[in-house]
Amino acid sequence: MKRLVLRLVLFLTVAAACVAGAGWWYAHRPLALAAEAVDFTIPRGVGMRQAAGLIERAGVDVDARLLSLLARIGGRAQRIKAGSYEVHAGITPWQLILKLSDGDVSQGELLLVEGWTFRQVRQALESHPDLEADTAGLSDADILARIGASETHPEGLFFPDTYLFDKRSGALAVLKRAYGAMHERLERTWAERDPASPLGSPYEALVLASIIEKETGRPEDRGLVASVFSNRLRIGMRLQTDPTVIYGLGPGFDGRLRRVHLDTDHPWNTYTRAGLPPTPIAMPGEAALRAAVQPEKSDYLYFVARGDGSSEFSRNLAEHNRAVNKFIRNGGG
Repeated sequence: MKRLVLRLVLFLTVAAACVAGAGWWYAHRPLALAAEAVDFTIPRGVGMRQAAGLIERAGVDVDARLLSLLARIGGRAQRIKAGSYEVHAGITPWQLILKLSDGDVSQGELLLVEGWTFRQVRQALESHPDLEADTAGLSDADILARIGASETHPEGLFFPDTYLFDKRSGALAVLKRAYGAMHERLERTWAERDPASPLGSPYEALVLASIIEKETGRPEDRGLVASVFSNRLRIGMRLQTDPTVIYGLGPGFDGRLRRVHLDTDHPWNTYTRAGLPPTPIAMPGEAALRAAVQPEKSDYLYFVARGDGSSEFSRNLAEHNRAVNKFIRNGGG
């Protein structure tokens, strides 16, 4: 009887060793892929067995049952994380399990540029190959409602920056992050505003910052550009800035600003209307936000482009007209 028990124990030990050896071999052999790199997405709430099936169907030559068993044996089956993943040739089943349980998701990248309009933002989001275009077909008002925005107009509400995201994320999720980032920076800069600022609210600061963003050719001029607009607002002088007029003309603008455009009244025409326009005209960056609430001290009321990206600043109309003659009418003198 003792011999029988010993033989049984020996058999089970050898069998277990064989299984362990086979498991080790399976866990560490490279998997074949349908392509050099394969993408797949694990939805939230999916278990290891279902995830293994999704991976197999995506083009990874893995036995879903064996992968699931290996994850359970390794104590990783309950730790897999949802998200989009990218695997490359040479990956082993155990490396794949570690990737899933560590949440080593593949990421996409989107750059939102200072000075872009919301139309350009939507185009970038909806054409991005790694984003689900869940904004497509929605009105601007629908988008604002879905991201929880309280404003009624989307222009300028999103902070220009580089955003990383899990591949196959929705555009709305990225927009919501950009919206939150702008609000956070706007609140911070508003709290640090110059007490003498003519601006009455954070939103007015956002509007002015968007104009400064579009009017600044060189960063070193930003503070003085801001001072010109702040000085004009303080004395009730019209801003008379071309970018607001162009914005109001919409996508049909052909690139040539004419006298008739300056004389045609619309809500964004700062030649025909006093004060700030009703909304921002673009996305301002952090430097423009800061300049709007902390402009340089000056008595300038005018500026004109010199043609090299910089601006010539003037205190009165006579000085300004001389600058215009020099840099515009005479082609830089």
